[in-house]
Amino acid sequence: MILAVMALLGSVAVAAPPAAPTPTTKELTALLREFLDGAGRSDRAIFEKFFADDVIYTRSSGIVVTKPEILKNIDIRAAQGKSTFSAEDITVHEFGDTAIVAFRLEARTEHADKSVEQSQYRNTGTFLRRGGRWQVIAWQATKISDAAH
Repeated sequence: MILAVMALLGSVAVAAPPAAPTPTTKELTALLREFLDGAGRSDRAIFEKFFADDVIYTRSSGIVVTKPEILKNIDIRAAQGKSTFSAEDITVHEFGDTAIVAFRLEARTEHADKSVEQSQYRNTGTFLRRGGRWQVIAWQATKISDAAH
């Protein structure tokens, strides 16, 4: 009987407690939150800092844009209304000077007519540490359909 219970217990997966965040995870999570705060204010400097000059950004529409196109759209987005962004369910995978960051983006825009638009996206970013600082070199955004909420 004891052997049967031990055999059964041996086949049951026991979840390990979550590992403490690494310094890189903390740094990239803070960088992401800083960016999202600045993006809500259409802070051009935060976009310049966050995205590498050679970034490949795939929008949720499937259109690929460059850093100059991202920067050009800051003013267009700002004219559409006041936005706030937050990151949930952040996962960071480290590979030396490269890291992958995936998260759920919560976006909220209040338009001039006081209507409010809310949406969610799944974003995945590839960060590269160059010259001691992290920047995004690839970004993919996927809109989460309203039916999936």
